[in-house]
Amino acid sequence: MSANLLSLAGWTFLPNLVTGWVQSVYYGITIRAGEPKPQPGTPRYILHRRRIHIIVVSAYLLYTIYEADWEIRRASDYYQDLGIPHNASDRDIKSRFRRLAAIHHPDKVSSSSPTSENYFVHLKLAQDTLLNPAKRFAYERFGPDMINWQRCSSMHDFVLQGLQAILPYYGAAAIFMYILGLLGYLEWGKYWRWLTLVGLCIFELHTISRPHFPLFAANILNPILTTFTNHPPYLPYQLILLARKMSITLYIAFSQIGPLLQPPDRIAANANPELALKQQLDRLEATAKQADAEATRQVQMELSPFGGDPQALKQVEKETKDWLVHNTIRNDPEVRDAMGTLLQRRRTDAPAGARGNR
Repeated sequence: MSANLLSLAGWTFLPNLVTGWVQSVYYGITIRAGEPKPQPGTPRYILHRRRIHIIVVSAYLLYTIYEADWEIRRASDYYQDLGIPHNASDRDIKSRFRRLAAIHHPDKVSSSSPTSENYFVHLKLAQDTLLNPAKRFAYERFGPDMINWQRCSSMHDFVLQGLQAILPYYGAAAIFMYILGLLGYLEWGKYWRWLTLVGLCIFELHTISRPHFPLFAANILNPILTTFTNHPPYLPYQLILLARKMSITLYIAFSQIGPLLQPPDRIAANANPELALKQQLDRLEATAKQADAEATRQVQMELSPFGGDPQALKQVEKETKDWLVHNTIRNDPEVRDAMGTLLQRRRTDAPAGARGNR
């Protein structure tokens, strides 16, 4: 979690520095000596910087996905360590472990060392985990972390323990996104960020709570990897790790690339606050004109029955004018205060008999 947050925070600021450096190198290569270079603020300079920025961020996003996949392959898993497929039976697991034990057992190794002993212990742990149905289920969905869950003995226990580790992750991610949104760092693509977070959470909950592998991985992704490449198939927990890394990549894309895909006038407005204010005023003026035109149209529709009768139309206009005048006068604060004072005086100065009759 901390590594993901650091990656997101770092690439909130670094792309501008890298883009500036790449743009300088680009001008040094493409522009001959003595020729003028595009100056900051000119349309050509802004266009070049926009394209270079998109390329820089896109290259980093692809690199983060490759790095996440490389880390997963480097960490390996119990199936790869034993050299067995994901659907291996208990008999296959035991048979394979006996062959490896004959090679890597400390008594069989000519020069015993802590490294060889640790590797044999690792293979023994892999066999014991995969031979236990509950632990095998948990390992495929939560990875090596489940080895330290001492009080779990059934699949239900492992799922509950996994939920206690997953929900704080998404809670912290939601709080972090909300705080950055309040600070104004995640304005563009706010809806898509929350949709990505919710979708990732649903995918992870679905993956850890089902007895089978995700259908996309079992029927499409893993068969393609094993058929056309040397890439090992993914376990569910490895898919979750990769999906989390890709979600961080999407957040960076929303922050860095998304605003650059807007129309040029919108980008210029974001860079120039005065221009943005002018555009807002223009939109407000257009809205006011539209409201005025709509009000005029409504009045004309109300007066349409009197269009053929000039006398009735004049009478309506006179009564409307009188109503507006009287209504304005009556609603005036000073007039209302004066009328209230006058009525109060009349009640006070009235004879006792008149007040009693009332």
